[in-house]
Amino acid sequence: MRTLVVVESSLNERVRSGDRAAFDEIFNEHARAVYAHAVRTTGDGAVAEDVMSLTFLEAWRLRDKLAEEVRSVRGWLLGIATNVMRNIARAARRHRDAMSRLLPPEPLPDFSDELVGQMSDSQRLAAVVRALGRLKRGEREVFTLVVWSGLGYAAAAEALSIPVGTVRSRLSRAREKLRGLVEEELAADVEPRRRSGHIPGSGVATARASHRRGTR
Repeated sequence: MRTLVVVESSLNERVRSGDRAAFDEIFNEHARAVYAHAVRTTGDGAVAEDVMSLTFLEAWRLRDKLAEEVRSVRGWLLGIATNVMRNIARAARRHRDAMSRLLPPEPLPDFSDELVGQMSDSQRLAAVVRALGRLKRGEREVFTLVVWSGLGYAAAAEALSIPVGTVRSRLSRAREKLRGLVEEELAADVEPRRRSGHIPGSGVATARASHRRGTR
């Protein structure tokens, strides 16, 4: 373990001195973790790609801060990614506010009936992301870092610049709230289909019933 710490400290020193090859090593080791954190948080692979790119651009700009007291390079990078996602979310809110002031578009026919089926993994992830969006920002950030990205409490505290005790309390609240919020979001996806009769499997069931009536 001591050898690994010495190696990482040497790598960090090379990065601080502007060694791009050393920075490439950090990228290769941690890019997947940064991307996974971003895609789980945003629910959007394209946005996650942007987050990952911006995170490493910002990390290179802030390489002087990669000092010896940074205990976890991964935690440091995920902290930068969290700030990047905050900025993206603020930009998205400004865009939505601007769009909301425009006239609404003409309604289009709904061709979704033929696509209705059992809820896919992507829809479940979208429900979870919406539920996360209903948490307080601090709770959401702690949850994604500790639960989804696997940071320890100390590393998450370092990434967010908060005490370890705050990480523990926010995580506990986030877990308690999410149980109910995810169920609400999943139910909200299903309820409009149920009211309109567009529930999973209903089209198949109706067709089978019509076929049986026609063959009697």
